[in-house]
Order: sequence, then C-alpha cells, then structure tokens
Amino acid sequence: VQLQASGGGLVQAGGSLRLACAASGIILRINAMAWYRQAPGKQRELVALITTVGATNYADSVKGRFTIARDNAKNMVYLQMNSLKPEDTAVYYCNSAPRRFQWGQGTQVTVSS
Repeated sequence: VQLQASGGGLVQAGGSLRLACAASGIILRINAMAWYRQAPGKQRELVALITTVGATNYADSVKGRFTIARDNAKNMVYLQMNSLKPEDTAVYYCNSAPRRFQWGQGTQVTVSS
C-alpha cells in the first residue's frame, strides 16, 4: 500500500493550495478517506474526511476553507485549501478513516504571514 501526498508548498496567508493523494495497493472506493496534518510539536490531527458515498466532515478549524474530494476511478483523493492561515502550516498526509494503512511521506504546507 502506498499513499503519496503531493501539492504542498510555501504560500502567503490568504492563498490557496490543492493537495493530491495517489493511492495504490488499495481499493479506494471501499474506504472512507481523510486528510490529516501534523504541525511541529503537535499531535497529528484529522482535518477532513470523505465517506465511501461522498459525505464530508471537517475539523472546525478548517470548515468553510477546505474541501475534500475523491476520484475512485483514478484512486485519488484531493484537498482544496483556500484562505490559508499561518496556523495551517504542517505536514499533510492522507490515509483511511479510521487509519488502517502505514503513513506515507506527506507533503509540507507552509503559510507565511
């Protein structure tokens, strides 16, 4: 199983980024998927979740700014992040929800003030 996150980078506050997660070795359509993040010195947290039928849920801190989506045919999960804030700075990972697979490398998102 591989979960490869990409699309991170350095962006100014108020900017946008779109993260992508390429999943291999799993049947994506039968898994609820989520984006998680881990900021320096903090525990990893779930920020967005999408069920097998496309229902979504978000952490309060990102609600209204982030949008999770999935493309089962391409085995991809996406996270559109708008109105980014410095506190969104973290390494972002994708995995199932609840987490069942080994963590991939993640992608660094840095938001400057």
